[in-house]
Amino acid sequence: MFVTFSSLFSLSGVGTSRFNIPHMDKAVHFTFYSVMVVLGYMAIRNKTDQLEKRSKLLWYIVLFAVIYGIIIEVLQHVLTTDRHGDPFDALANSIGAFVGMFVIRFLFFRTPSLK
Repeated sequence: MFVTFSSLFSLSGVGTSRFNIPHMDKAVHFTFYSVMVVLGYMAIRNKTDQLEKRSKLLWYIVLFAVIYGIIIEVLQHVLTTDRHGDPFDALANSIGAFVGMFVIRFLFFRTPSLK
């Protein structure tokens, strides 16, 4: 809901930061979508005990995030007057989703070492 709201509603009346960091919006897109994947996995991880099914669910979450990010960019281009769809935003969304997947794989899919 937060990503949809912040992507489609006009924020033109909101004051901007004093700092002008080039391409900061790409970092925000990256962060939103990596967090989306991590939170999505955290929400469903206890639904099954099988690692294979968890892996499949994680891929579905990543696929959803990538498609969702593309749809949001198209909607920005079509539905809004003061926002514009940007293919590089969609790319940042997708990269963020995959990084979120790698974080989840690192945290939850490792086999414990025997010592």
